[in-house]
Amino acid sequence: MKKTAAGAMVLVLLFSSMPLYAQEMGNTYVNNPVVKSGVGLGSVLAVVTSWTRNRSLLWAIFHAIIGWVYVGYFQITRRPEERRF
Repeated sequence: MKKTAAGAMVLVLLFSSMPLYAQEMGNTYVNNPVVKSGVGLGSVLAVVTSWTRNRSLLWAIFHAIIGWVYVGYFQITRRPEERRF
């Protein structure tokens, strides 16, 4: 009996709060870009890890271009001396 009363109360609260969270219908356009020009976190991590391992500017630039791909590769192929933490 208590479960059905609690379930009914949850449904009443859910349906009564729907108008509060409903999106307004109509012509609502948002034109804000999510990604802007700049250096991403993946590129920064790739440059730092590439420089730590290779000490080469050309490799660091190349790894910055491929970004997260190199970060994943570095994580998989870390050497024991690179595992400080």
